[in-house]
Formats: sequence, C-alpha cells, structure tokens
Amino acid sequence: MSMQPAISTYLFLPQRLTARQLEACAAAGAKSIEVFSARHHFDYADAAAVRELASWFRSNDVTARLHMPLFTEETHWTRHTAPSINLISQQKSARIEAMDEVKRALESAEQVPFQSCTIHLGLKDDTWDTRALDDSLTAIEHLKAFAGPLGIQLLLENLPNEVATPEHLVEIVQVGHFTNIGFCLDLGHANLAEGIAETNHKPARTGIDLAFAALGPKLVQLHVHDNHGALSGKGDEHLWPLTTPEAGTIDWPTVAAHIAVLPQPPAAVLEIAHDLADAPDEAELAIHAQAAWKRLESKPA
Repeated sequence: MSMQPAISTYLFLPQRLTARQLEACAAAGAKSIEVFSARHHFDYADAAAVRELASWFRSNDVTARLHMPLFTEETHWTRHTAPSINLISQQKSARIEAMDEVKRALESAEQVPFQSCTIHLGLKDDTWDTRALDDSLTAIEHLKAFAGPLGIQLLLENLPNEVATPEHLVEIVQVGHFTNIGFCLDLGHANLAEGIAETNHKPARTGIDLAFAALGPKLVQLHVHDNHGALSGKGDEHLWPLTTPEAGTIDWPTVAAHIAVLPQPPAAVLEIAHDLADAPDEAELAIHAQAAWKRLESKPA
C-alpha cells in the first residue's frame, strides 16, 4: 500500500475557499484534501459555506481532512500572522474560548465527511511543565469526546515549542491512555528542531530522524514542506520540496527511507504557503505536486 497523495488548502489560505480550488487539488492528483479552518478562508460558522464544501466532497472521490483554526474571528490575518488560538493557554478564559472555536470547526463534520482533524497544542513560547501536560490532557479529552461521535480522529502535530515536541506528544498520549489519537508529523517543523550530535558510539540524528523514531508507530499523516533550518533565521517557510539547495535543507531521500519502514503509509499532505500574487496556476500546481509526492518515494541509493 502506498501513501495517499494529499494537499492542504493552506496553499490558498489568503483566499476564500471555493470549489474551483478543490478541483485544482484533485486535478493535481490529490486523493485527500486537508481543509484549513480560518474564518476568512473556510468559514466553518457559515452554514452556506459548510453546505457548499459538503456537497463538493460528497460529489468527488476525495477524502476530507480538517485542520483546527489557529486564528480568532477578529484576527487581521496575513500570511505572517502568528496564531492566536491556544488550547493550553495559562489563562482559563483563553482556553475556554479556544476550545469553543475548535468545536465550532468540528461541528462542520455533521455535514462534511471529515476523517481527521489536526490539533495544535500550545504556541511558540509555551514551555513544558506539569501544567502544560495537565492542560493538554484536558483539551484532548474534551475534543476527543466531541469529535468521536462525528467520526473524526484527532491527530496531534509536532510544533516549534517545548510542549508539542514528538517526545512530549507521545508522553501526553501515553499518560492520557488515548488509544485512538494519531500523529501528524510536520516535516518542516521537525527540520527546525535540534538533533543529536555524533558521538563515538552513535551517528548524528536530525530532528526529522528523532521525529520519525518517536511518532512512527502511530503516524497517520505528514505535513510536507521545506525550509532552510533553524540556523538560517528564516523560520517556518512552507516551501515546495525541491532538489535545489536554495529551496530548503530537508534531505528528501532520507525522509523517503523513514517512510518506507513505517507500519502503515501515512497521507502525504503538501502544506505549501503562497501569497495571492504568487499562487500557482493549475498546471504548475500539478507539476510541483506530482514531483513532491514522487520525491517521498526516492530512497537513498
């Protein structure tokens, strides 16, 4: 069984999501589409928008996936806007508001046949401690109880903060005995994480190596994109996975080798950033997407 090729509508995040964009993803070869929840993009609180999305997925042989909202309704969004919704905020009122907003997005699954929802735990500067663990357990327990009857599996994503490292995500799931929680490995985030230097007894291991080692057995989905690594100072760029050094620093043959030994092949979700001015046309999207999925199968010689 091979990986399921997929595209995230993050590619079109500056725009209102329409059937035309979904059709472009399907024409490029996507068998699954992850819908990014944002009021200016997919307004999950708008009944008409939900009905339109549900109609498209029920009329096309494409699996629907969901990404939780990261921005409040009042956020003046640009591509570089920092997330404002935090399920494990130190402020109880903020945690409650975040939970309510994610539940509003999940409610769209009453009509749209979403199979999974990708969840973020914490924001950039959140630290790992007992409080963060407890708040993570509470958030997952509540969302799992809400998502379960809707047929949605929750997927925890690794993030560039201390809470949502691959190792801590595994600990959260184990402590909470969350048997049906899966993982979404974001390759770009893993590329920004610290690795382990070479020693006399063990070879060096990158952040991506460590992430696959921790999350592999319960890995359901990949977020596929590139960046120039932590030392570049360029951050989470969400670039196409190309072969030129200018495009990013992820070693794609090594990624393919990790994927090849997984117990189940994950969905390979292309999560690429574009501004309105540089959004790809349909032909360009198909060329880049097909090349990216093929790159995930190109193991080292």
